[in-house]
Amino acid sequence: MQRALPRVLRVLRILRPRRPLGARHCASDAAAGGREIQVRALAGPDRGITEILMNRPHARNALGHIFVKELFEALALLREDQHVRVLLFRSGVKGVFCAGADLKEREQMSPVEVGVFVQRLRGLMNEIAAFPAPTIAAMDGFALGGGLELALACDLRVAASSAVMGLIETTRGLLPGAGGTQRLPRCLGVALAKELIFTGRRLSGEQAHQLGLVNHAVPQNEEGDAAYHRARALAQEILPQAPIAVRLGKAAIDRGMEVDIASGMAIEGMCYAQNIPTQDRLEGMAAFREKRAPKFVGK
Repeated sequence: MQRALPRVLRVLRILRPRRPLGARHCASDAAAGGREIQVRALAGPDRGITEILMNRPHARNALGHIFVKELFEALALLREDQHVRVLLFRSGVKGVFCAGADLKEREQMSPVEVGVFVQRLRGLMNEIAAFPAPTIAAMDGFALGGGLELALACDLRVAASSAVMGLIETTRGLLPGAGGTQRLPRCLGVALAKELIFTGRRLSGEQAHQLGLVNHAVPQNEEGDAAYHRARALAQEILPQAPIAVRLGKAAIDRGMEVDIASGMAIEGMCYAQNIPTQDRLEGMAAFREKRAPKFVGK
């Protein structure tokens, strides 16, 4: 258990309250221009939901240099913003979530450059996984290779039943290099993950749901954004809950899964202790006593 304590301390540092950022930091449609990654903070009843829109249509949202750079920048900006209660990843390209690696760019790289870039991709997925607020992937189309690895780095996944996903790297003479060999077994179990990676098999959204790879699978609509709407509805279920408690719950689960159960209990206890002095906990107790809906403010 002592070995887990440094991780516990990192949890507490990560979740220390930070200065919120204003709405000016979220790129509007007009300001985004030709950017491949656009950030949208929703308003009205969806206030608290922030979307990362992947929009690289000519390459089917493939993970190229500019795409990865802009996604890193967006995550660095948003992780400091306490107004972000749910972060939703979606595609602006119909029929595609993310097609994986940009193989045209990859062909121009030397072996050393390939290694460096894949390491950067692995770091990107780690940044998504470590994002303090809940993350949801809305998979309305193809999510192959690195595209599925991106979705696996999210907390929750919603897919159109017609979506196609898989870690297909072995069919290209590769192996998953951006976290797929680690996150898929943790999601589905070792034997099934090995089968899917060894065969490079592609799954429909419905098949993925039956295996537990996605939380929800929904029939696709004419607009091609059914998964997005279901993911947004899921985000709306999270919004009313106490944001600090949700973030601490995420940290307790993620860190606890890395250690033995006794150490995990210690992590849970320290996360719980950090939540005790919050205004939101007192508000929750008062709302229960007064038989009314709580009004959480994230403090």
